[in-house]
Amino acid sequence: MANIYKNSKVDLVNTNNTSLYTVPSDSRAIIKSLLVSEDAGSGTTIDVTLVNAVGDVFSLFKLKTVGANTTIQLLTEPLVLMESEILKVKAADANELHVVATILEINREDS
Repeated sequence: MANIYKNSKVDLVNTNNTSLYTVPSDSRAIIKSLLVSEDAGSGTTIDVTLVNAVGDVFSLFKLKTVGANTTIQLLTEPLVLMESEILKVKAADANELHVVATILEINREDS
């Protein structure tokens, strides 16, 4: 088993549902932090969802407010993701939010 520390980041340039991180099929992942930064000076909201391996969608944050020129930490506890799950984010307004997730990926295959 290998532990891989990484981050995944996205600039939400539109209001589409955007994949932030997908767990590899041979791994599990622990999301340690989920930072959202608003850089347009107007404030907006963000939705965060988790899509499981069979396509079911679970809402983690709905219309979470991000104030003008602020950064917020969405997670208060680590979030565990299973094989092939996808963490997605969606901004209410384009070109206002940056999102960074810090991740511990645990590969279950022997080296």
